Amino acid sequence: MTAHATGDRQDSPTEQRRSDAAASEPDINPLQRLIVQRLRERGWSYREVARRGGLPHSTVYTLATTRNLARPPRPATIDTLAKGLDVPVSAVRAAAAESTGLHYYDEPPARRQDPGDRERELLIASIDELTPEDRRHVAALVESLRNKTSPKPEGP
Repeated sequence: MTAHATGDRQDSPTEQRRSDAAASEPDINPLQRLIVQRLRERGWSYREVARRGGLPHSTVYTLATTRNLARPPRPATIDTLAKGLDVPVSAVRAAAAESTGLHYYDEPPARRQDPGDRERELLIASIDELTPEDRRHVAALVESLRNKTSPKPEGP
């Protein structure tokens, strides 16, 4: 069983065995793999992830144990699961889409990266994690930078 430093109730032995079994099966879906991998890395339980994300324990359990998802989870579920797992929303979104047979194009096609691409990828990946107000601030900053570097039209 996984012990919790927060004093939360521990997962049952059956629940823990299912988590361990899911991680060892080669044909689990990408969302299951992401959840189980994160549980192992952090030593968390389904209940801990649920508590951290503010979603029902049953939702985390269902997503971690359902091999054939009929459809991706709702966007709000993806957001709260990402928070609970402490991973970027884009990682959960891509895993959920792939688990239902879809491909989520969040990343540009693979190509050789130059040093400037890391900053670009960070900006793109983090945009969904910003509040609407923070996105407005970033947009204003980008707009001011674009205006600063664009040539001024010449007068008549």
